[in-house]
Amino acid sequence: MKRILIVEDEQNIREFEVINLKRVGYETVEAGSGEEALEIFDNDRIGFDIALLDISMPGMDGFQLCKELRRRSPRLGIIMLTARTQEMDKVSGLMIGADDYITKPFSPTELNARVDSLYRRIELISTGVPAVSEEIRHGEFVLNMRRRTLTKNDKDIELTQVEFQIIEYLFTNPDTPLDRNDILTRVWGESYFGEEKIVDVNIRRLRMKIEDEPSTPKHLVTVWGMGYKWCTNKE
Repeated sequence: MKRILIVEDEQNIREFEVINLKRVGYETVEAGSGEEALEIFDNDRIGFDIALLDISMPGMDGFQLCKELRRRSPRLGIIMLTARTQEMDKVSGLMIGADDYITKPFSPTELNARVDSLYRRIELISTGVPAVSEEIRHGEFVLNMRRRTLTKNDKDIELTQVEFQIIEYLFTNPDTPLDRNDILTRVWGESYFGEEKIVDVNIRRLRMKIEDEPSTPKHLVTVWGMGYKWCTNKE
């Protein structure tokens, strides 16, 4: 069952999202505020695959709600909706744990495509079987493919769905430069509507979790003019 929590204070927009997502097979649960959404999430006994969050809401806004939902569930898919065009809104949403963003106004086609793309990634992670080996070790890091976890010096590093997929791709191609477009296609899919910048923001977020000094990374390094690589030589 594909379940999505839709959080939007404007009723007409919320109804638009509900109608279009129901048409493509999603079970929708609605909330008109961040506070109501948290109450629904905390009391729900079935679980949600995705949360669709408007940024601009009175009271608890989408940024605050995203933080709370991500704290409760690292595996929940989160898409932010914003009418603003400022780049910082998009970056801020991704940095606090969102997986994707959609800028208003948007078409039913874009909405469904972005939600479907995220759902497919979540489903793949939930049902997938390790393709290479159950564990991949690089120095103090251990990536467990079956449990979908990453540890550093035996301490868990909490990752979102997207972060895990990026790390998995890097770990299975160590010391190999990976193009941004390759990462984008591998993680977000060939039909992704968004921008390449989403890769850079997620890499920045990963460095904050992985590196001792995120501003001078030793593991997740930039290959200028191309993309990124996982460097196994720390010396």
